[in-house]
Amino acid sequence: MMQVLNISRSILGQPWQWRGRAADARDWGAEEDLVTQLLLSRGCPPEQLAEHRAPSIRAFMPDPSIFRDMDRAAERLAAAVIAGESVTVFGDYDVDGATSAALLIRLLRALGLRPDAYIPDRLMEGYGPSGEALVRLGARGATLIVTVDCGAQAFEALDMARDAGVDVIVVDHHKCAPQLPAAYALVNPNRLDEGEGAAHGHLAAVGVAFLLGAALLRTLRARGFFASRTEPKLIDLLDIVALGTVADVAALRGLNRAFVAQGLKVMAQGRNIGLAALMSASRLTRAPTATDLGFALGPRINAGGRVGKSDLGVRLLTTDDPEEARAIAAELDRLNEERRAIEAEVQMAAERLAGMPGAVCVVAGNGWHPGVIGIVAGRLKEKLGLPAIVIAVDEQGIGKGSGRSIAGVDLGQAVLQAKEAGLLVAGGGHAMAAGLTIAADQVAAFTAFLEERLAEPVARAAGTRALLLDALVAPRGLNPALVESLEAGGPYGMGWPAPRVAAGPVRVVKADVVGTGHVRLVVAGDDGASIKAVAFRQADTALGQALLGAPRDRRLWIAGRARIDDWSGRATAELHLDDAAWAD
Repeated sequence: MMQVLNISRSILGQPWQWRGRAADARDWGAEEDLVTQLLLSRGCPPEQLAEHRAPSIRAFMPDPSIFRDMDRAAERLAAAVIAGESVTVFGDYDVDGATSAALLIRLLRALGLRPDAYIPDRLMEGYGPSGEALVRLGARGATLIVTVDCGAQAFEALDMARDAGVDVIVVDHHKCAPQLPAAYALVNPNRLDEGEGAAHGHLAAVGVAFLLGAALLRTLRARGFFASRTEPKLIDLLDIVALGTVADVAALRGLNRAFVAQGLKVMAQGRNIGLAALMSASRLTRAPTATDLGFALGPRINAGGRVGKSDLGVRLLTTDDPEEARAIAAELDRLNEERRAIEAEVQMAAERLAGMPGAVCVVAGNGWHPGVIGIVAGRLKEKLGLPAIVIAVDEQGIGKGSGRSIAGVDLGQAVLQAKEAGLLVAGGGHAMAAGLTIAADQVAAFTAFLEERLAEPVARAAGTRALLLDALVAPRGLNPALVESLEAGGPYGMGWPAPRVAAGPVRVVKADVVGTGHVRLVVAGDDGASIKAVAFRQADTALGQALLGAPRDRRLWIAGRARIDDWSGRATAELHLDDAAWAD
């Protein structure tokens, strides 16, 4: 790739390169040229530019029948709807699990059923369905259980459910082993025997649940179920799908882009009372963006499963009572603040233990709260540029671990291989994230296993490390109009990265530390324009120290993501910094 401004080594030690072709803003003839450039540089085929400019469900929706077991699952669910059976939706305790469960519950309610929800307690029950829980639900009257965002590795639990005469449909997206558990149907684009549906392996579980909902409605339609009743509009549930997709860090390619683009439109209408209450509790006073889903709404839903009651998210997303919605949203907001405090303590301890890792960072600590280890793993991954796994060890010497990976390194597959090698009690996940259960005395052997398995892909990923840029602007060019044009290429997220802009040259006029290690600054360009910028959690890094100590007479190029700051009531543009480089 071509270097930007001949920067081969920035303050953070990386080259700056164009993501696609050269993108000097002075060459842009119109907004359309910029959006086209953004789409093409993210892998959009030229013949699909129209579809990607305004991603729609119609343009990207596959026939649900291409997925193995989809028709079998839809037929069983349809039979349950027609017969009025007792159905329980068994979800995971994170946002993807909560949204997947909420989507099916709201759909089944609209079809005349009164489904129950069951979300296991993170601390007492752990991840996924246990045989005891499934059998107990069957004994209470459930004739059909649908697990969402879990179940692909629940061999013993599903054996117990089958022996108890309970039908279980598994709706999941996590990595599967060659052998599949004994489910009535297992719908998962990441089955190893999947055919055409494997192209949709990047879907979050809520996306798979949406496809199952479409297959269910089609089956009921064919049976004449809607001859005397109104068919529910599945598209009205896209707000839930968008939230789960973004919060689970699913790649925003293909159908996922349509889910998020259309889901944000539905969410802006405030149809879901619980989501509207959560936006209010999050102090969101404008239409939500994909960034809001990942950094404002998602963490609050997650807080229930991490440090509070695991079913709060599902209850919020399925309630039709405004007072209940407000109460749950307020509780989730409070729990999110509690989660932040716990997270800060665990992160400090984990960073002390991290040292100088090799290909992967694995840290374990006694008494760490398992509800925050995934977030801390993500922080370590960002700081070190390596896959990171954080393990919380309990009093019995059993560790619960959560990992986050870097682009190009399939952590979920490595964890699954470690399980098959006998190093883990349980484990699985997908390319960018994984979870596991491990005996404390196996942590060293597990770390060595990962070092051997991941050394090559991590080295390969490090060899291609560079700061990828989409545009170069003069300081005066960083304005709300530019931000609006950049946003037209969205929605952005994993696999469809937000545009990164370089601006300068500039001099630092003011720089200080605010909050939890954020560097806030004002810079001025040679054209007389000033830019507000912030470098999050960078105060103790090389970038933060350079910005705080920058001489007034030395110029910099700065690079990051352009955002609208409307805090003062007047919209201005600011830059959220990723890096900087000396211009003189």
